[in-house]
Amino acid sequence: MIKWIRNLWATIRQLSGDDAYERYLQHYAEHHARHHAGELEASKSEQSIDPPLTKAAFFKEWQDKKWRGVKRCC
Repeated sequence: MIKWIRNLWATIRQLSGDDAYERYLQHYAEHHARHHAGELEASKSEQSIDPPLTKAAFFKEWQDKKWRGVKRCC
C-alpha cells in the first residue's frame, strides 16, 4: 500500500511539474557535468561548462518559456 501511494505521489509531482528541478539536476549530472579529473584537465582548453542553474533561476526560466508569446485564442 505504501509503495502504491509513493508511486501515485511521484506521478502527481511529475504531472504538475513539481519535480522539474530534481529532473533537471539529474539530467545535468548525467549529461553535462564532468565527473572525472582527467576529463576536467582535458576540458580546460574547451569552452568552460556552466554550473547548473539555481532553483530560483530554473523556475524563472521555466515560467518565462511557458508564458512567452501569445497564449490566447482570440
